Amino acid sequence: MSAALAKLVNISDVSVVASGQGRVILDNVSIDVDAGEVVAIVGESGSGKSTLARATIGLLPRGVHVSAGRIEVAGVEPALLDERELRSLRGRTTGMVFQEPMSALNPTMPVGQQLTEVCRTHLGMSRGEADERAATMLERVRIRDPKAALRRYPHEFSGGMRQRLMLAAALLHQPKLLIADEPTTALDVIVQREVLELMTELVREIGAALMLVTHDLAVVAAYAQRVAVLDAGRRVDWGPVADVVLNPREAHVERLLAALPTGRRGNMQKTGATAPPVLEIEQLCVTYPGRRKLPWSPRVDRVALQSVTLNVDAGETLAVVGESGSGKSSLARVLVRLLRPASGCVKFAGHDLAQVRGAKLRELRRELQIVFQDPASALDPRMSIFEVVAEGLAPSALGDRAEARRRVAALLLEVGLEERFLEMLPHQLSGGQRQRVCIARALAAQPRVLVADEAVSALDLSVQSRILALIERLQLKHGFACIFVTHNLAVAERIADRVVVLYRGELVECGTTAEVLDRPSHPYTRALLAASLELGPIAPGKYGLRARAAHAATPTDSIIS
Repeated sequence: MSAALAKLVNISDVSVVASGQGRVILDNVSIDVDAGEVVAIVGESGSGKSTLARATIGLLPRGVHVSAGRIEVAGVEPALLDERELRSLRGRTTGMVFQEPMSALNPTMPVGQQLTEVCRTHLGMSRGEADERAATMLERVRIRDPKAALRRYPHEFSGGMRQRLMLAAALLHQPKLLIADEPTTALDVIVQREVLELMTELVREIGAALMLVTHDLAVVAAYAQRVAVLDAGRRVDWGPVADVVLNPREAHVERLLAALPTGRRGNMQKTGATAPPVLEIEQLCVTYPGRRKLPWSPRVDRVALQSVTLNVDAGETLAVVGESGSGKSSLARVLVRLLRPASGCVKFAGHDLAQVRGAKLRELRRELQIVFQDPASALDPRMSIFEVVAEGLAPSALGDRAEARRRVAALLLEVGLEERFLEMLPHQLSGGQRQRVCIARALAAQPRVLVADEAVSALDLSVQSRILALIERLQLKHGFACIFVTHNLAVAERIADRVVVLYRGELVECGTTAEVLDRPSHPYTRALLAASLELGPIAPGKYGLRARAAHAATPTDSIIS
């Protein structure tokens, strides 16, 4: 194959601006992607990663446009195509996995109809052929009972499951270029590895290219050949992964690597050994209504949580880990009374949450705050960022608008957002910036319990590190408990006093961070640890991938060549 044909994507001196604001989002960026190659795009939230990915296939939002430079995909310039030709390019040549799957999936259509649309429209398949290919792909991305899944709606899947649906949709028509914008953000390490292996396998099989937008430098080190690093819209480094990440030469890359989760939080020092737990979870069961295969068939409910018993102490951080669909988010929602249990109970400050009503429930809810996994769905698109965060303030604080504005600005600053964001709307922010707004809103209420459902999964390493440090600092100051739902074992190790492992709705392991991560007793926990790759220093100025020997009595590191 000639060099000209091998160059699948050419992005040359591209600048992107937001017309209404006159703001430069990308400034003179150049990269290229060869057929069969994996190229990673990394950078902090708001650096322009997702904008570069969208510009590549002509998917920039209204009011944002390419002001200079040239983009070619498979020899075609998307900027010169009309809407019909653009749809054909996206349907035949490219596939994209978006960062926020709930926003990308139509909530009114069964997932099967959405998955097979490309195959039927652009590949001319019959409904039966398209359904068969979709079911096969769902099986490859580990969706249980794939044929039944085709009939379900997006809201019936967990966040991680929805991300897998998006991957299946993007891979169905075997595109020449796959653009994946944070494709494994919501996935546990086992499925993350399987999905990344699946994507790279496709690249090898059909000579496709993969543009991987991510903040996970371990993923970059393991799977990418070349990497572009963006900072404030400019390309600050570009080249082979070994030169850019493993042997960093730019100060910005060194700062990102310095923010990798390291160390271990010491076990919580209890100030009162006889103090009652702030949350008591007793024999908790959660089910979701099932579907009838036929109108006269019995309905079989789906079990999300089964007989979970657990206590959470004031000031404690409890990490909840497990695969997508294991019941982590269901547990988080039950704890803040957004979901009623089928049986069992959750007691907060001595009250059975399922039995509380009216003013008392509103009072307790202020003390039970949650940060949701999908920030785009959690923010009202019509409200400014000031109005969103001010919702969390006590009603008495809203009478003086100047004081409320000062307090909201201070909260935004604590989560790494400047005062200029106050008057913006959610759609004007990146995914990571929206997640920071959700965290600020939850902290505004000064809760006794903070439930964080994958709260830092969408954040770049430097902001992730600041948010974890912020939660630790506020815990020391206010003594609230934190239930931290995560699939990132390094984050769990950094922040948690205890770790709970869920597997298919059952609590299979619970103990101190050291007990669970150093001496796991359940096979699933050992599998999680074995699949986890961490990037860390191996010598001054050098980094390497480290795998933990999960079966050992003490952790050991080995460098993966």
